[in-house]
Amino acid sequence: MGGLTSLLKRFLRGRRDAEYSQSDLEELRATFRHRYENFRMLLTCNGRALEIMAEIEQALAGSQPFGMSFVRSKCTAVSVNVYRIIKHLDELAPGKYAELHNRFKVIEGRINEALALKKASPGGPLALPISSINRNMVDQVGGKMASVAELRNELGLRVPPGFVITAEAFQRFLRHNDLQTEIERRIQASPKEGLDHLYSLCAGIHQLIVGSPLPLEVEQAVMEQYRELEKQAGSGVRVSLRSSAVGEDVAGRAFAGQFKSELNVSPDNILHAYKEVVAAKYGLPAVTYRLNRGIPDEDIAMCVGCMAMVDAVAGGVMYSRDPMNIRNRVVLINSVWGLPKAVVDGTVEPDAFEVSRDGGLEITRKEIRVKEREFVCYPDEGVCRMDLTGERSDAPSLTDEQVLQLADMAVRLEEHYGTPQDIEWAVGKDGSIYLLQCRALAQWESTTAPKETERRRTVDAALLASGGTTASPGVGVGPVFVVRSDVDRLRFPEGAVLVTAQALPRWAPLLNRASAVVTEVGGPVGHLANVAREFRVPGLFGLSGATDLLREGEIITVDADGHAVYEGRIESLLAAVDTKRNLMEGSPVLATLERAASHIVPLNLLDPDAPEFHPRKCETLHDITRFSHEKSVKEMFDFGKEHHFSERSSKQLVYRVPMQWWVINLDDGFSRDVQERFVNLEDIVSIPMRALWEGVIAIPWAGPPPVDARGFMSVLVQATANPALDPAMSSPYAQRNYIMLSRNFCALSSRFGFHFSTVEALVSERAAENYVSFNFKGGAADLRRRVLRAALIGGILEEYGFRVEIKGDSVLARLDGGDQGFMESRLMMLGYLIMHTRQIDMVMANDGAFHHFRGKMVQDIAGILERKAPSDSGTRSQK
Repeated sequence: MGGLTSLLKRFLRGRRDAEYSQSDLEELRATFRHRYENFRMLLTCNGRALEIMAEIEQALAGSQPFGMSFVRSKCTAVSVNVYRIIKHLDELAPGKYAELHNRFKVIEGRINEALALKKASPGGPLALPISSINRNMVDQVGGKMASVAELRNELGLRVPPGFVITAEAFQRFLRHNDLQTEIERRIQASPKEGLDHLYSLCAGIHQLIVGSPLPLEVEQAVMEQYRELEKQAGSGVRVSLRSSAVGEDVAGRAFAGQFKSELNVSPDNILHAYKEVVAAKYGLPAVTYRLNRGIPDEDIAMCVGCMAMVDAVAGGVMYSRDPMNIRNRVVLINSVWGLPKAVVDGTVEPDAFEVSRDGGLEITRKEIRVKEREFVCYPDEGVCRMDLTGERSDAPSLTDEQVLQLADMAVRLEEHYGTPQDIEWAVGKDGSIYLLQCRALAQWESTTAPKETERRRTVDAALLASGGTTASPGVGVGPVFVVRSDVDRLRFPEGAVLVTAQALPRWAPLLNRASAVVTEVGGPVGHLANVAREFRVPGLFGLSGATDLLREGEIITVDADGHAVYEGRIESLLAAVDTKRNLMEGSPVLATLERAASHIVPLNLLDPDAPEFHPRKCETLHDITRFSHEKSVKEMFDFGKEHHFSERSSKQLVYRVPMQWWVINLDDGFSRDVQERFVNLEDIVSIPMRALWEGVIAIPWAGPPPVDARGFMSVLVQATANPALDPAMSSPYAQRNYIMLSRNFCALSSRFGFHFSTVEALVSERAAENYVSFNFKGGAADLRRRVLRAALIGGILEEYGFRVEIKGDSVLARLDGGDQGFMESRLMMLGYLIMHTRQIDMVMANDGAFHHFRGKMVQDIAGILERKAPSDSGTRSQK
């Protein structure tokens, strides 16, 4: 009876196992799909975050102009992607890395502080007479009108009487209509910064401003000052309204001609003209200028100068120095009939005068041109227009006395401000000279350095390699040092050129010693490229075959910008490299991006094996991406270890090999719905499994190697000490090998003889998601022989680009980021090694045996990879 009861229990238990196996399988499949989807999405966000960081670094280099909309959008986008990375990592390992959320909040807060640019309103009066303004009131009246007031009030020079509508009035205008909020909304909503989009944006904002009413107190303040001006210049005096934005007319950013001036304005039109000048802040010229010079919209408060019109006989512009030659000590004067607008706009070719400043002022050159037109304003008609000059067309617009008088003013102004000046002036009908504005003069120095393409054509040296992508600009020279393993990293010499197969983050610690870096695989958005730019190490990535083409110890010159590598030291390239001028240098926008980028771009977590590789050590968003990427791959690696399945849920693989293989289809690994108990290889479409299998069967296993007496005794001792290792024992692990798979995923757990192996791989067309993990342990021989076998396997894998960790007789290896063909070739290697390292631990008696088997295996692997068609092998030069 007891036997029958036992049999019944076993039968019922078998029924329950059968019932549960299908539900377990569905749960396993759901778990895998959930984990894989989060892993894939994490890598997508990681790639986008690194792309944005690369865009930020390119912007910091000054190669292209950008505005605050770029800064805010990039900071927001990178923060969003990093937040998503943390979220997806939390789905992969719930609660395991919760500290990342706290670090993200801290870093995000620092970024937001860096972006907080808005300035408080300076306050004060809404309008001020020029007579009451001094140089310290720039924030209230703008640079242009502060300078004009200084000419009058400190230097005693003649300027037209007038007043300034202040920054406070501008801010009141914006607040009165909530204009700033709407303007910011439109700027942020603008899809692109191309001229077509900017034009539409600017036109809309212009209409918005001109159509908005002024606050009553601003209207009253403006008209009150105008009535005071009438007392000096006469009733109904016509005025000019000129921009005087805060930040305008300062060194390096003059806004010359970018804003608007309104001339010959009657008292009835002053308020409308004021709004037109304010709206010019958002005109296409001003917006593109701010974009090019890196000036945020918030920094520009539009003050407006209102001055009595000068009934000008002549006018023009003068420079206290030659702007094209710093060493040429002359004053240059350009003059036309009428108002200076014709010179400023370039509508009339002016008379040109050159006055030497050496040993007193002397006119050294005159060029009197035909000036058929002049710009004239007619107060009674309320218009300004170009009129014919008639008989005066070919006459000098200035007398020699006036030329010298102007030159003297220019020298005085340069001495006063301590820098060369750009001055606009007009001569009244009574011969008086009026200064209309004065600003620092931009001076240029031309370069005679040849263009990069020209200097490369003149290089008299062997071109060793060309192609690839500039990951970090510049030129570097040094001896070639090929890095394939962590042992090589320890031997890397100061000043060498780092040459490696893949642009792995683990090579980053070498960059502070490297003169340049060349990789066969990689691009400008990876971690290594980021660090190379940060360290200003020239980087040429994606140079196919570099590790074979460049010989160890050979002196080479790497021209990253020219995508070329030359033999020897090329002095012409090293000497001709210009320091590229940062177009945004010194600008508020660049300063803001620099502050924000300091919490985004730097990478501090370089070594995943270091104790510092921890969430609490994440100081930047880049640190979080690096940490999360590393841990996400590890969590995926652990899938096969943490999930097991019943044999009843699996299919037995039918193939001519002396082992049993059991396969479970997680998703889409079979080409058809296999109902029967057995599955043929032709039914399996899993990319990593097929590649692994190709290596398993590539070269038939010749059987166990002949064992000497000591090796045989070693096996006996180990088998006696650990009976579980005896393949004759009743154990499912002794006979069967298990594979979980989908079309792009494979997790293999196997026992071959006395050792255990696991392989986990994800391989698809998306290189960023691809990875292979390999774990090998055990054996039948003594520990010394097993350790030698582990060293043999680990050394071969390192040579082919795997990251390897050896602990005793176990080997942990990992590879990620390669394209599909490359990853397939490495899986073929693993399949070969799994088969052909069986029982060789028993013959690992000495170094001779080690090198014998190593040589054979390396030769076999090379042959296997060589036979693989180039179109399928991916990056074949990864050795």
